[in-house]
Amino acid sequence: MSQINMAQPTAEQLLQRLTLNTWFSYSGGVFTPLNHIPNKALGLFSIAFAGDFEEKHIINIIDFLATHNQTVTAICQYQPDLGLAPALCFYAQNCDQAINPLVLQEFSNTLDCQLVQVATPPNLYEPGLLVMDMDSTAITIECIDEIARLADVYDEVASVTALAMAGKLDFSESLNQRVAKLAGIEKSLIEELKGVLPLMPGIKALCQILKQHNWYLAIASGGFVPFAERVQELINLDEVHANVLEFKDDKLTGKVLGTIVDAQQKAIILESLQQKLELEKSQTVAIGDGANDLIMMAKAGLGVAVHGKPKVVEQAQAAICEGSLLQLLYMLAIPLENEPAL
Repeated sequence: MSQINMAQPTAEQLLQRLTLNTWFSYSGGVFTPLNHIPNKALGLFSIAFAGDFEEKHIINIIDFLATHNQTVTAICQYQPDLGLAPALCFYAQNCDQAINPLVLQEFSNTLDCQLVQVATPPNLYEPGLLVMDMDSTAITIECIDEIARLADVYDEVASVTALAMAGKLDFSESLNQRVAKLAGIEKSLIEELKGVLPLMPGIKALCQILKQHNWYLAIASGGFVPFAERVQELINLDEVHANVLEFKDDKLTGKVLGTIVDAQQKAIILESLQQKLELEKSQTVAIGDGANDLIMMAKAGLGVAVHGKPKVVEQAQAAICEGSLLQLLYMLAIPLENEPAL
C-alpha cells in the first residue's frame, strides 16, 4: 500500500497526493490510504476551509488538536461543490469533547482559514431539514432597523435590536418596544423595502443544492411576514414563520399580532417540522446569528452560527464567521457515504 511521507513531498505535492474524497490514516508524519470510511457516529470531525492550505497548515492543525487531547487518526481532502475551494477534514475517532468555537476561531485566524468541529454530521445526500433565521442570516440586513430609518428612529430601534441579538434583552419585550416606534409608517414604504432585500452571499446557491437533494427549507424569523414571504420567493423555501405586523388605513399601528416568533417558538417550529418530515435529529440543521436563535440551534442535529455575535458563536456547535453561506456544505458533505461529493 502506498504511503505519503510528510518529510518528502513539497506542500503542493502533498495536497495533490491527498486524493479528493479519499481518507488517509495518519501516523508519525506518514499518510496511508484507508480501506474503510470513518464511522460518522463516533468521534469528531474538524473541518478546515476557506484557506490557502499548505503542509504547515496540516501540521499546525494536527498539533493544535493534540494539545486539546484530540488525536487525529485520519484526514481527507474534499470539495463539496465547484463553487467552493477544497477543504481538509481531520478525524479524531476516540474523542467526543469539542473545542469551544471561539477558541477554534482564534486559532484558525492565525492560519487565515476557518475551522469548525462537527459530531455526527448530517448527510447532504439524504433528505434533511434546514431552518434558518432571516435577518442577518438569509438576508444581510435587519428589516426592523431599515423600517426604522424610514421613520427617523433608526438609532433608537437599532440599539434595542443590538441588545436583543446579544441576549441582553428579552426578545418579545424588545420586539414590542421597537415596533411601537414604527407607528404611522406607510404600507407602501414596506413594499418598497421588500422589493430590494439583499440576500446573504451564497444562500441562493446553498438552497438550490439542498433542494436537489430533497431537503426541506424553512425560515423561523423574529422578523416580519412580508419580508419572509419575499425571501421565500427568492430562494424557493418550503415555508416561512415570522411575526405579523398590524396595519390600519395602510399604516403600521405599532403592534404585532398573534404569537411572537421568539427563541422558544423557533425551537418549536424546528421540532414540529422534524416530526412532520419524520427525520432523524442528525438530519436537521439550524442557522442563525442572534441569541434568539440559540435554543433552535441546540435542538437541531447541527446548529451553526452565521456571522454571529460572540455569545452565539461560543454556544453554537459550529460557526461560519466570514464568507459565503455555501460553505455550510462543508459540514453536510464530508465524504462518509458511498455517494461521492458533487
